[in-house]
Amino acid sequence: MIAVAQARPSDRARFIRRTYTHLAGAVGAFALLEYGFIQSGFAGAMAQAIAGSRYAWLMVLGGFALLGWMARTLAANTSPEMQYIGLGLYVFMQALIFAPMIFIAVYFTSPEVLPTAALLTAMMFAGLTAVVFITQKDFSFLGGILTMGGFVALGLIICSVIFGFSLGLFFSFFMVVFASGAILYDTSNIMKHYAVDQHVAASLELFASVALLFWYVLRILMSLSRD
Repeated sequence: MIAVAQARPSDRARFIRRTYTHLAGAVGAFALLEYGFIQSGFAGAMAQAIAGSRYAWLMVLGGFALLGWMARTLAANTSPEMQYIGLGLYVFMQALIFAPMIFIAVYFTSPEVLPTAALLTAMMFAGLTAVVFITQKDFSFLGGILTMGGFVALGLIICSVIFGFSLGLFFSFFMVVFASGAILYDTSNIMKHYAVDQHVAASLELFASVALLFWYVLRILMSLSRD
């Protein structure tokens, strides 16, 4: 396997173009799904169902973690068809889990909240990506930090659901920093450890980090809007 960083310049450029084209397509599909969920009333029904039981949200997160693992496995498959199935499945699941919060942002906060969150996320992602490409630094050292931070965050989320306490703005800011680190790590990782034909799997990893960043940027703006 020839890593992207060691590939010919033309192959490297093609990998980058394909990866970010697929990422843009995934973001576009995510936005269309959210629009469909809002217009159909599904997002509102899902928000009401989750609001009625705190354990329902825990079940959603558990199912999402399992299916997310399956989607990543499919995207890393050598078969192009399976890779696209994995990416499509992951985008659909992310849209599903975002639906209740997007519904609340649309109907119960300021109209500027959602587009502002999207713009801030795009700007942060562009800036972090530029850092990796300009500095050529290997951010693989963040892997262990992100793993430990991920387990701590997951534990706090589970405890907050079980015991019914709010994690607050501080946790959201922490997760924005965490997601920013994940973007640095993923961008560096796909360049140094992915093969030139793994652009679908690379786009999935980047989409996952972008979605995580968007989730907590949106939560922060929604909280500030209510205050």
